[in-house]
Amino acid sequence: MKQAVMYGAGNIGRGFIGQLFYMSGYEISFVDVNQSLIDRLNGDGQYPIYITEGESYREYLVTGVRGVNGFDTEAIAQAIEKADVMATAVGVNVLGKIAAPIARGIARRMEMGVEQPLNIIVCENMIGADAYLAGEIKKYLRDAEQDYFDAHVATVEPSIGRMVPATPEHLKEKHPLAVCVEPYCELPVDRDAFVGEIPPIVNLQPFSPFDFHIRRKLFMHNMSHALTAYFGALQGYTYIWEVAEDRAIQGLVRKALAEASQALSCEYGVPIEELLSFGEQLIERFQNRLLGDTIERVGRDTKRKLASNDRFVATAQLCQKHGIVPVHVLAGLAAGLHFAPDGDSASHEVVTDLAQNGLVHTLEHYCGIDCDSSFIPVIESVYHQIQNGKTAQEIAKALS
Repeated sequence: MKQAVMYGAGNIGRGFIGQLFYMSGYEISFVDVNQSLIDRLNGDGQYPIYITEGESYREYLVTGVRGVNGFDTEAIAQAIEKADVMATAVGVNVLGKIAAPIARGIARRMEMGVEQPLNIIVCENMIGADAYLAGEIKKYLRDAEQDYFDAHVATVEPSIGRMVPATPEHLKEKHPLAVCVEPYCELPVDRDAFVGEIPPIVNLQPFSPFDFHIRRKLFMHNMSHALTAYFGALQGYTYIWEVAEDRAIQGLVRKALAEASQALSCEYGVPIEELLSFGEQLIERFQNRLLGDTIERVGRDTKRKLASNDRFVATAQLCQKHGIVPVHVLAGLAAGLHFAPDGDSASHEVVTDLAQNGLVHTLEHYCGIDCDSSFIPVIESVYHQIQNGKTAQEIAKALS
């Protein structure tokens, strides 16, 4: 049987990539540092995925799985030595920490004379995560091993669009390994990044050039999702689906998506109608009640999400490049500056800096927006409107 290594047994690992590997006929070795999760995978050898369908769930069973302790470098290396394909979904902050075990696995492949290519699909929420991981792995490889890496190993950038929120408690009570997902299950990937033949994986969609798909995900899906969360938090909502049904906030989201669509259409020559349709599909997907996706999960870590290379600022910069004034995109950033739920230390860091040093300093320090940027007046205006208790409907009217 074909072998796959899934580094990271969290929601994306089990609820998305693991499903695709299983559907494609692979046995799956999940690598994770959560020992109780690893023990459960090894004990059960399977886990359920609950796919939302209208007002009910469809249970889908993934079998042929095992767990590998993320601290056991030799066990990880042995799994990688035998792998036909591999993926990561560990989180941006952890990505560099898994480079050494992966490097050991690649060294073993060279020692054993494995000629078969190994493609590593890097499912992390960061542009350039594939190149970053490759660079980190090479730090642990000797010269000959680096040559082997260049000839036989590739890190591949995908666009992760499937929403896999925290599993509702009633499903976890049925099975501790359960994952709840939306029906959308496509995996666009960078065709040009693969070494050798592209692995036969169900729903894998190779594209070239791939930059458009990465930016569409970040500038439309990620941006509008976060905007939904930040304005929803201000209105006191708990779940994303509640916010997505609020007509005033939905209007802000739709106009922000229109700004992003115009910019992407100008940059890549994609028909605007196609992008606007994609935006409407996103709004419809956000309204999925059974996902139970929370505002807190979607909005958390504004230190990263409001950064210069992320969903709001990068989208606004592309808009500006093509003469589009991104007022609704920047309104989302302004709302994000008010977001700091309990337990979200990264977001608390941002609001603390803002309170101590002022809005302009925070925008420059955390968002990379210069003090003389034309973005500042828009952000200031919306930020103070929120501070003064203006509703989403009033803000939307002021921006029109």
